[in-house]
Amino acid sequence: MTATALVERDFAVPDIRCAGCIAKLEQGLVRDRRVAAARVNFTEKRVHLSCTADTDMPDLIGAFSNLGFEAHPIGSGPDEADAEAETSRELLRAVAVSGFAMMNIMLLSVSVWSGAAGATRDLFHWLSAAIALPTVAYAGRPFFRSAWRALRHGRTNMDVPISIGVALVCAISLYETATSGPHAYFDGAAMLLFFLLCGRWLDSVMRDRARGGVTALLRNMGTGAMVLGDDGRSRWVDATALEPDMVMLVAAGERLSADGVVIGGASQLDLSLLTGESAPQPVHPDDRVHAGTLNLDTPIRVRVTAAGGDTAIADIARLMGEAAQGKSRYVRIADRAARLYAPAVHCLALMAFAGWMIAGTGWHHSLLIAAAVLIITCPCALGLAVPAAQIVAAGELMRAGVLIKDGSALERLAEVDRALVDKTGTLTLGRPEAIGLERLDIWVKSLILALSQASRHPLSEALTRGLQAYDVRPAEVTSLRETPGFGIEAHWAGRIVTLGRPQAGDMGDALATALSVDGKAVATIRFADRLRPDAADAIDALGRQRIEAMILSGDRAEAVAPVARQLGLTAQTGMSPQDKLDAIDRQVALGRKVLMIGDGLNDGPALAAGHASMAPGSASDVGKNAADCIFLGDRMMPVAQAVHMARRTQAIVRQNFLLAIGYNAVAVPLAFLGFVTPLVAAIAMSGSSLIVVGNALRLKRALR
Repeated sequence: MTATALVERDFAVPDIRCAGCIAKLEQGLVRDRRVAAARVNFTEKRVHLSCTADTDMPDLIGAFSNLGFEAHPIGSGPDEADAEAETSRELLRAVAVSGFAMMNIMLLSVSVWSGAAGATRDLFHWLSAAIALPTVAYAGRPFFRSAWRALRHGRTNMDVPISIGVALVCAISLYETATSGPHAYFDGAAMLLFFLLCGRWLDSVMRDRARGGVTALLRNMGTGAMVLGDDGRSRWVDATALEPDMVMLVAAGERLSADGVVIGGASQLDLSLLTGESAPQPVHPDDRVHAGTLNLDTPIRVRVTAAGGDTAIADIARLMGEAAQGKSRYVRIADRAARLYAPAVHCLALMAFAGWMIAGTGWHHSLLIAAAVLIITCPCALGLAVPAAQIVAAGELMRAGVLIKDGSALERLAEVDRALVDKTGTLTLGRPEAIGLERLDIWVKSLILALSQASRHPLSEALTRGLQAYDVRPAEVTSLRETPGFGIEAHWAGRIVTLGRPQAGDMGDALATALSVDGKAVATIRFADRLRPDAADAIDALGRQRIEAMILSGDRAEAVAPVARQLGLTAQTGMSPQDKLDAIDRQVALGRKVLMIGDGLNDGPALAAGHASMAPGSASDVGKNAADCIFLGDRMMPVAQAVHMARRTQAIVRQNFLLAIGYNAVAVPLAFLGFVTPLVAAIAMSGSSLIVVGNALRLKRALR
């Protein structure tokens, strides 16, 4: 391809099912001379294209269509998240319909199996047909649509043999019913669809949990800003319309909508979203500030230097997207096995039909055997081998305080051998706690509570939480007035009391506040971000699982050093989001599988780039969306428990694969030789699925 300007395009492709789909898309799309590169995000069912700037969108959509896939440009149609949610709801409705129909048809079949004959048997067969045919037409749509798209373009996929098998069984059963034959297999068709839909719905649920992140990240930007005009008047400007050199008026309590430089006023900003450091940071004229940070104290004026897609928070969103794209190339064992499934099954069924026709049994019997081969080779047990174990493991981990968002995360979590851990909000609780409150006199506690509970400043909220544990009653104060940046003032017993900043230089860089009565300081309270109560035990537990840990933090070295010493860990400090990504890349270059554990916006790209990732329940929306797993509460031991469960789950998954392969090794020859009817094939297929699920249930004892 000649040196031509390239543009990036993203498409939602809902029919990506397996490794075969990935190969078809990545290899097929680049055959178009206008497409330089194609990358499939299997988890989010997206395709990222690098193509020439003169390529029209209809041509790109046509390239997908020629490969048998329906594609939608992202951001140019109905909301993608809504479409994905509707797909999951459609699958759930199909599961419910097929399950209800299966139970009713089985009840009718019991009467036939019990010896009903003649007109009675025909009646039950017609009733079964009346239930089964509409059910198959409705519940089988996910398979039929996918199979038709593939066949229409001269290709096959996993849904083609499934669709042929179900349609063939229904057609033969209808023929048997119309000719008063002794056998009909509507129950087998309904049972087959039910189990296949269960597996596909479980997989869809796991994928829905895995999606998101960038959208939630960009919600942290302000929706707009008051902009100062040349005439001195202010007007509201939407965040999408902000431009460089505009002057924003940012009030106390307002989140910045663009990057810029402070040109007027001084305040404190909550930068935890970007740096992870919990302590508010002072800003003065000429200091750079970023979109997404929160102004805590006094109003400031900011000259915009970057807006929209050029902001630091948008850069982090792009890093997260690129990191997630790289991780999406992970392909499960089941999907690799499925690459050869469709052609192998088609060949087996055709060989069975041809062989029995040559043997002289007639087309009716030959078709029954071919249908039995198609059904009994259905990859239901193989398809459930992974999601069944993942669902059980996810349930047990939920009870232990860990939420698994992505089923494939358990596979990656089982492989990790290196843990990179953020400090603030991860090793520590991420919230300032007052120190030494127990030493204060009761009247001092009462006054501090009366003032602190009237403010929403982070330090005031920490004081309120701490004093409520002592069952303190607030003092009677009047004329409460808060001055942003200085503190809160009130009248008490004819005296003026103030809760605010200590005298300059009294506490150095320590985080503190002071209570003053008539201008005289009577108590100074320091704050600290405490370690999680079992952080040391959790690090030791990871070590026993041969996982070495170290700290990556955006905090200053002096803030990280005490924690590193206490836990016996090495640390890197003052790291930007890109620095953390670079640190992960260095570990990957050494052959390590990295578990990233963090909570803030600055950890988002690293969480997406890690081989596996975890975030605490107190993390920002961005951290929780980027992570594979979330651990709840103040304890950190669930991290080590999640790794243990992941490794146990992988052992169960391997056993499930052996069971599924063993089933096919026995069942396929029997079906090929004509010893299995379509109904027995459906029962055998369902039985193999139940065995796989039963084996997965053994994970319920893994954490006991």
